[in-house]
Amino acid sequence: MLERLYVKNLALIKEQEVLFTKGLNILSGETGAGKSVILGSILLALGERADRDLIRQGEEYALIELTFRAENEKEKQALRALDLLPEEDGTVLIKRKIYPNRTVNTACGESVTLAELKRAGEALLSVYGQHESMRLLHREEQRKILDAYAGKEGEALLTEVRKLHGQLKDLEKALQETALDENARRREEDLLRYEIAELNGAGLIVGEDEALETSYKTLNNAEKIREALLYAESALQEEGVGERLSTALREIAKVAKYSDALQEIEKQMTDIDALIAETDRSIDACLREMSADPEELQRVTERLNEINRLKDKYQKEKGTNVGTGIEDLLQALSEREERLGFLEDLEKAKEVRTKEYEEKKAGFLNACERLSALRKESGRALSAEMENALKDLRFSHVAFQTEVLSDPDRAGADGQDEVRILLSLNEGEELRPLDKIASGGELSRIMLALKTVFAGKEETQTFVFDEIDSGISGQTAWRVAGKLGELAKRHQILCITHLPQIAAMQDAHFLIEKEENAGRTTTKINRLTEEESIRELARLLGGDAVTEAGLKNAEQMREDALRGKQA
Repeated sequence: MLERLYVKNLALIKEQEVLFTKGLNILSGETGAGKSVILGSILLALGERADRDLIRQGEEYALIELTFRAENEKEKQALRALDLLPEEDGTVLIKRKIYPNRTVNTACGESVTLAELKRAGEALLSVYGQHESMRLLHREEQRKILDAYAGKEGEALLTEVRKLHGQLKDLEKALQETALDENARRREEDLLRYEIAELNGAGLIVGEDEALETSYKTLNNAEKIREALLYAESALQEEGVGERLSTALREIAKVAKYSDALQEIEKQMTDIDALIAETDRSIDACLREMSADPEELQRVTERLNEINRLKDKYQKEKGTNVGTGIEDLLQALSEREERLGFLEDLEKAKEVRTKEYEEKKAGFLNACERLSALRKESGRALSAEMENALKDLRFSHVAFQTEVLSDPDRAGADGQDEVRILLSLNEGEELRPLDKIASGGELSRIMLALKTVFAGKEETQTFVFDEIDSGISGQTAWRVAGKLGELAKRHQILCITHLPQIAAMQDAHFLIEKEENAGRTTTKINRLTEEESIRELARLLGGDAVTEAGLKNAEQMREDALRGKQA
């Protein structure tokens, strides 16, 4: 549930904190007071596109904070999938700071992208207005509604269908690999045999290229190396470095016993003397081993050229600029041997893959059939519940049908069905597709009916309704209010409304209004006391002039709403 909204420097809001409650949270106010800003701030915090013009004039940034309480495991799983970890008590803090040229987004103390912010928001809150209601017109959305109504059984079947479809696609691709004509197969076999012979004939050994590179550098620069070694040996001997160091060491050894510092100097000089002696022996050994052998240099050069030619050839084949090592050449050899074996036994491979494909396809179509059967059964139950829910919302005559049209030829990742919602709202009128019959206001009531039908199935805890009261009044408004009150028993509802019947059903009532101070206009939102809420109901009933009669009507309306909530 959404516990707290904090907004700073956004549009007409200077600084505002709102603490929401469980149940039905009503937001009302005069036209132009800023109700859309409150809803907009929630949507902005959950990833909607931000515009620099939203920053309050004269301020450097705008800040929005939402504090949620994740109350069920599905919400927590969705957040964990984004690497977002709620506090131990389930608290989730989402912040969005909007600068003129960028935004800074965090959730649970972690920086997140806009896409991640939206996914987190979808797990915690659902917004329903005219725009969202219009999604009901899309067939894909209608299928999703039916699948959601089918519950865990439907979710498991749909998961199975999608898994089998993915496997079937992989097998289809593998089967296509066997569809070679005889001439093409023979040409590829000949090429593979040539390349296998070439790679095998090279006698490749892992690490050989590196050893050859080292040998080539040494042999190719043998004279330079020999001259350097002779010069170094001569310098050590002619300048008497070792002899002078030995003399110095003997002198220090005579007095080393008199202090620790002298003993340390003796040790250092002993190590240096040993190092010089070792260096002299190493130089002598290198000189004995060093030879400028032209034949060995030619052998190393030819072998390196052969290996590098193969590297260049198979690097170009890979289509990369990444250096190819002998390991890659051996891998290329292995792949070609495997491919040749496959081609030499192509008919058997085709037979095996065809059988596997047909078996998998049969399993996939069977799963699609089972999913279709469940959808049809769920569609009948959903239709019955929706008819009752819509009648409760003052549709004088209603016929609702969830039609499932199955066709194995169009079976895909979501099954083989096209789902259509058909509706009739007038006596004697035939059932027609939802997009051909429902107006915006009717769609809002249909959406509300769906929410009440799904009340026990929905995992999302918080719903925001905007324009749910569009185009209704009188007894219909009371019915809508009753449905919202019913829904609020299971979920937290935030509802922006101008209808007193809906406002009367509140568990918490917030008034949004504008204030002018020092030449600046500011939008404020305050929670009303019961007495203040009655006065706001009277305003909604009769306009700006609140009369005693209006107050009495408002009090009666509130009492009627409370009795309805308790029923």
